[in-house]
Amino acid sequence: MRDALFASIEAKTDELVELTRNLIQIPTINPPGEDYEDCARLIGERMRARGFDIAYVRGDGTPGDSDRYPRVNVVARREGGAPGSCVHFNGHTDVVEVGKGWTVDPFAGVVKDGKVFGRGACDMKGGIAAAIIAVEALIETRPDFPGALEISGTVDEETGGYGGVAYLARQGYFSKPRVDHVIIPEPLNVDRVCLGHRGVWWAQIETHGRIAHGSMPFLGDSAIRHMAAVLERFEHDLYPHLASKRTDMPVAPEGARQSTMNINSIHGGLGEDFDGWPSAVVADSCRVVVDRRYLIEETYDEVKGEVVDLLERLKRDRKNFRYDLKELWSVPPTMTDKEAAVVRAVASEIETVLGKPADYVISPGTYDQKHVARFGHLHDCIAYGPGILDLAHQPDEYVGIDDLVASAKVMAASAWALLTGEVT
Repeated sequence: MRDALFASIEAKTDELVELTRNLIQIPTINPPGEDYEDCARLIGERMRARGFDIAYVRGDGTPGDSDRYPRVNVVARREGGAPGSCVHFNGHTDVVEVGKGWTVDPFAGVVKDGKVFGRGACDMKGGIAAAIIAVEALIETRPDFPGALEISGTVDEETGGYGGVAYLARQGYFSKPRVDHVIIPEPLNVDRVCLGHRGVWWAQIETHGRIAHGSMPFLGDSAIRHMAAVLERFEHDLYPHLASKRTDMPVAPEGARQSTMNINSIHGGLGEDFDGWPSAVVADSCRVVVDRRYLIEETYDEVKGEVVDLLERLKRDRKNFRYDLKELWSVPPTMTDKEAAVVRAVASEIETVLGKPADYVISPGTYDQKHVARFGHLHDCIAYGPGILDLAHQPDEYVGIDDLVASAKVMAASAWALLTGEVT
């Protein structure tokens, strides 16, 4: 069975490359959410032609959803010839902005030097294409397979996934008894099983002041100076404390095996949406957005409490210090058990295909597994796919053709093992 399956995938190499190119050529940039429906229909109509039932599901009312930018997802399902488990392959169709520094057209799907280039090649249209080819090879090799196979193309992962997997998970698309195992072909490197991700807590801190003429700042109270005091406490107190926290989670890269916090943005005083000279005023407001990534050994209350305690100390120590704290979103860490069936199946096939044991990692940032776990309550879920993690969101992003083929073999053989219950 395995030899026939692998031979089928190798014979489909050109088709795999072309499908990857076709997906890249649809510029599904998020934000704002361009061309989602076109990409969903490319996947849906292909799978319909191969005997799958197709559902197009719009994430009505989710962040960013509008008639101009509808959040259109696609779910394809094919029942096998006997009862059994369902294996679901999920990939996000959205990509980030292009940015500067490209030497090739980011939406042409250029093929050279054994690689397919383009925005989303690595993250994660190459993974979607590999999963589709894996499933197609499986049903062609064993059309009487037991159980069911599903493929989904979902939106908005790059901005939280609320119009995509989160919306579908709340509708039962990622829960038992419909689905038993989920593989998300994110670019975590072709020899790795990604078990989950660190937690995240985003918040906006706003400091308040009193407006006055800029030539007489002593008559006002600068919110920017108050924010500077917050940043100074971050540097001297919070950042060293976070650096001392280490985890047993196998987070990659190594630098992410500690707690981290990034300042995503800072805005104070006058707005920047004008071309003329600014006016002379003391800023009465300053805002920062912080992105705190935390470990499975930490709790939500601990993470939030560290920032609140710091701000409250400043309130006691600094004259006229006033602040507001607004939580933007949070997700707990997640880590699938290494003994879970989907982990064992994929790890076994990585060793078969690549000739070396699988590496187990945790992602430094979240991905859609968070929604499968907390809304679908399904924990037999991992990320596995082609692509080099460090290339995601970079100029001249690419995916290697050999990695596309190898990952398709791993996914096809893993799906067969899970469908038949032959997981070692």
